[in-house]
Order: sequence, then C-alpha cells, then structure tokens
Amino acid sequence: MACGVHLLSSQAFFCPARFYGPARFFHDDLYQEWKIRYTLFPMSEQEDRKERIESLVRQVERHQHLYYNDEPEISDQEFDRLWDELRALAPDHPLFSRLGADGSEAFPKRAHRMPMNSQDKASSPEQFLRWVRRVDHPRYIVQYKLDGASIELQYDQGEFLCGVTRGDGQIGDDISPNVRRMQGVPIRLKTPFTGAVRGEVIMEHHVHRTLYRDKANCRNAANGIMRRKDGIGSEHLKILCYDAFTLSGDVEFRQEEDKLEWIGANGFVPVPYQVFPTAQEVIHFRDLVIEERADLGYDIDGLVVKGPEIDPADMQRTRPQKQIAFKFSSEEGITVLRDVVWSESGHLYTPVAMVDPVQLAGTTVRRASLVHPELIETMGLRIGSEVVITKRGDIIPKIERLVRQREEREGDEGKIVPPSRCGTCGAEVVNEGKRVYCSNPSCPRRDFHRLRKWISVLDVRDFGDVLLGKLFEAGLVREIADLYLLEEDTLAALEGMGRVSARKALENLRSAGPIPLERFIAGFDIGGIAELKLRKVVEAGFDTLDRIAEASVEELSRAEGIAETTAEALLRGIHAVLPQMRRVLASGCLEVHQGPHASREAKRLEGLSFCFTGAMERMKRSDAEKLVRAAGGEVRSSVTGELGRLVTNDPGSNSSKARRARELGVPIISEDEFLSLLEEKDAGSVAPGREP
Repeated sequence: MACGVHLLSSQAFFCPARFYGPARFFHDDLYQEWKIRYTLFPMSEQEDRKERIESLVRQVERHQHLYYNDEPEISDQEFDRLWDELRALAPDHPLFSRLGADGSEAFPKRAHRMPMNSQDKASSPEQFLRWVRRVDHPRYIVQYKLDGASIELQYDQGEFLCGVTRGDGQIGDDISPNVRRMQGVPIRLKTPFTGAVRGEVIMEHHVHRTLYRDKANCRNAANGIMRRKDGIGSEHLKILCYDAFTLSGDVEFRQEEDKLEWIGANGFVPVPYQVFPTAQEVIHFRDLVIEERADLGYDIDGLVVKGPEIDPADMQRTRPQKQIAFKFSSEEGITVLRDVVWSESGHLYTPVAMVDPVQLAGTTVRRASLVHPELIETMGLRIGSEVVITKRGDIIPKIERLVRQREEREGDEGKIVPPSRCGTCGAEVVNEGKRVYCSNPSCPRRDFHRLRKWISVLDVRDFGDVLLGKLFEAGLVREIADLYLLEEDTLAALEGMGRVSARKALENLRSAGPIPLERFIAGFDIGGIAELKLRKVVEAGFDTLDRIAEASVEELSRAEGIAETTAEALLRGIHAVLPQMRRVLASGCLEVHQGPHASREAKRLEGLSFCFTGAMERMKRSDAEKLVRAAGGEVRSSVTGELGRLVTNDPGSNSSKARRARELGVPIISEDEFLSLLEEKDAGSVAPGREP
C-alpha cells in the first residue's frame, strides 16, 4: 500500500556573512571582528543591542549617501529591512530627524523651497488600513511612487531658475545645467508662477536596454548621469512631476487635485494619478498595478496615497502624516489560479493552489496554500481567477485575496470542489468548511497518520516516516500500541536498520514519558483537537481517560472554550480509539499523568507559548520543545501576536521570525533565560508574558 506524505516546509537561517555581504555592508575586518566577538565573547543583551544599533546606523547612513550621491549597492527592500530594524531597536535615534544625504561636492548648494522629506510607508493592506483609520480622508488621491531620484524645479515669474537634488531634505545640489538638458522640463511656463515643482528623475526601460545595459538598473544609471559634471547623458533622462508649492498669489491651489491639473497644463510630464472614494478601492488598484507595472516603461516601487486637503504644516514634518507610500513587496505578486489539488495528510484533505509561475522573494512559486474550502468560498475563487499571492517569512506561499475573475463563468464552471470519496478506502469525504476528512475511522491512511502524529507529539527521535512506513507496509505496526510490542531483533532485521539503530530507536520510544493526559489524547489525533483544547477539558475536572469517555456532550461543552461540536468530535473520536488507548496504557511502557494528583511539574509553563529560531547551544531544539510540552507549555512554529516568547541565541538576528517578533512586540529571550523559566518552582513565579 502506498502512503503518500506531502511535506511543505521551509527553513530560514541567519548567516551574517551571507546576509550582509562583507563587500557590501561590512568591511572584511569589521565582519571578522563581529564574528570573533559574538563567537568567543558573548555580550550582555544591552551591549549586544547597542552594538547592533551602531552597526545599523553606519549602514543606513552609508547607503543613504550612495542612493543620493552615487550608485546604490542594495535594493530598496534590503534598505527598508535595515531601516525597519533600526526603528524597532531605537525609535528615537537622531538619524530619523536628519534624513537624506550630505550631497556632492561637485555642485553648488541651494536651499529647497518646499521640504523634500521622506514618507511613512506601508507594505501590506493591513498596515495601509491602519494609516487610513488614523487620517480618515474623505477620498484618496493615488499616484505611482517612482523609483528614481527626487528633484526640485524652482521657478521665478514662470522662468526656470534651477534644479536641486534632494540632499538632506533642506539643502541639495544645484544641478541646473544637467536638468536643462533633461526631458520634461519647461524653461518658461504659461503662468507667472513663483515657487517649486517636485518631481523624479527617471530613466525609461528602452533607454537602459539600448544605451546603459552595463548599469545594474535604471535608477543606478539615472543617479550617476544626473550628477556628471560634464552633463553627458542628461538628455536621456526624463523628469515626471507630482507636486507643486507656490510662493506668490499669481497661482492658487485650493486642493491637491488643483496642483496635479496645473502641473499637466503647464508643460510638465505629470505622474499619473487616480482618485478613489474608499480605501478598499485603493487596495484593489494596487493589486492591478502590481500586475501591470512591468508594462509602464519605467520603474515604480509602490503608490503614494494622500488626501485632497493641502496641509503646509504637515509637509514641514520630518515624515508627513497625511500621506503614505503604499509600497510593493518582493514577497507579494499577482498570478492566475490554474488548478487545485487536494493534499492528503492522513485522513485530512487540504487544498493546494497550482498557479502560473511568479517570482517571490527570490524564488519561483508555482503552488500555494488555500487553507480550507471555507476560505475559497469566502474569497470567491474559481479556476482562472487572478489572485494576490504572498510569501512572508518562513511561511509557505499563500493566496491572500481575489483580484478579479479573468473570464465570465456560468453556473458551476470553474468551481473548486473538494473530493467526495476517499482515495484509499472509498468512504465518504466530509466537508465541514474548515476541515475536509475521510469519514471512515478505520481508514488505513488515518491509521498511518495517527502513528506519525503520535511520534510527532511525543517528539520521539529516530522514528521517522521511512521507518514507520516500512513497519506499516510489513504489517508489524498498525496501531500505536504495536509500537510498544516491537522487539530489537524485529526492528534490526528491517532493510537499512542495524542493531545499534534499532536499540537507539526503541530506547527513545520508551523514554518519551511521563506525559500529561491531554498530550496522550492529542497523540491519537482525535477530530483535529489540539492539546491546548484538551487541557481545558482536563482542567474542567475530566482528568482521567474514563471520566472523559463516560461524559456526555452537554457535560464536556461546559468546559471553558469547548463548543458542543468540539465535545461531539472528541467523544466520537475517543470511543473509536478507546481500545487502542487502553492497550497502550496496559503495555506499561508509558506513564500518563491522570487524576487530581497529576505532577505539578507538568503545569510549570502552563499558559505560556514558545517559538524557537536559530541554533541552540546547550541542547537540540527538539529537546527544548520537548521540555516545553513536558512542563505544560505550548510550542509554536511561527510568530503571531499571541505568542508568549521567541527563543533565540542571537537577539540581533534579522531572521523573519525575529523581525516579526520585534514588529509585534513579542518578548525575545535567550536560551539561558528560557532555561531559567524551567527552573522556577511553580507557574506562579514565572515572569508574566503573553497568553497563548
């Protein structure tokens, strides 16, 4: 019998040499110093934090200077990661009040007429909506966020005066001779305008392909050319404009739309814009732009969103509050849903989307999670739907939302339908919306999955899927109790197993206890009910296997957090495997804490959840996770807002889990701090943290 097991997993490793790149972020000697100090002389958390902040400041300043005065060495996404980490570690650092660059010595300096400050940014719809709730604009003006170099064009009485780079936001380089040669710069306006027009110097794709293929990208090429003292190549650049500021009464702007209309009417090349009445329409427009931006002819890296009101005071701020850069992410893209396959894991069926290949975070993605049928129905997905797909952190690519239906469909055409019959035993498949499963309690696939679940819950090493598969195929193990009847000779006789390996596997299996009752039941994978839910049942007084089995649905549903449907599933599942459970207990190989005298040790970390990232020094990660479970805590594989603590020996790590923890305010602790929690005498003395 073939038992297919689909494993979708990814790992992320923090490697300073590779992530920072000695030639790009650190000089070799600085990197070697960093490596030696962290390896041989671990610092206190305060010292570690201080050194990390100093390092980030040096990197941010250097790359800002390169961005505005030379050729950038890193992408915007890489710079944003440095910026976000620094802001998380030191939100009040003086660097944030002196944005910009020092400028070039090759050109004279000139003050700006309108501040050229940076914008706050949002890189996800959730972040954007938080900004929307704060500003509450009556409508939203949306423009492309050009990926070029900022420029201010100054005019007196309609005559071009000069072109000034961004510099430090207040003073920049006067590169007027080069600006006069660029496309999109009217030397004389139709109106006697005195003030400034803000724009972006860009290089179009066709120019880059034809003349500057030796440059990494259009932005790098444009930055280099616009600052050439001889001005050669400036005629190949174009300025697109998006804002204006008047110093006289000859021209009056009542609202933001007035500025944009005036820009287009006076000979400038305006940045395209649209106006939307709701934030959701802005999000939808962004989805469409992500798909179409490759055809624009120039680079954009997001949208700029603002309200209709002109607020000069807000524009004077270091970071204006009433507009935002709604950026694209390298971990987000648009693709087409071509098919859905149903991944089988034991008796459960999970929908997996097959999509047109799309580049996300440096990888080509062809499949993504759809979670469950209820989500498919809620999003209105069909085969052929155009969708937003994300790949954030360590998480498997996931379809986030529908962009549009590419084709008109009638009736059930293109509808995504779960399987109706189990491919192994032929029994009916039940669709509960969030869970699709084979209804047959004796399905061989369910039996094998239960074995895998048991080994996973008890964290038994040297009993992987390959060994379990051999035992299952040979008929030596069909249920959990059979594992405890195995003998060393039987195991050693299997292909690829020797006596030493067999002895080690059996020792690990039989030393897995003692365990709390809730973990014992969770190991049988009953109704998809997790250990945390089962703990609620035990705490409600159903603290022996017999008490749970003899309870009614009404009695169990009185336990905190246990709905009637959960109680029904639990009782149905326990009655189906109760004989197996009794055989495991009768083997005498596993101790299970039952009843009111259960060990207090099993409650030490009760109510706390932990996630681990990076290498452990004093134990294996699997052993640490085992200790958490043994002390009544919960182990999680990803960082969410409800996580209690993230454990890592590298507090300055820029791994996705560490970044996410800092963003959500989840406490980050070291391995030593984790072990100190385990050494506390009772749960009441454990330092407070987030509840799971």
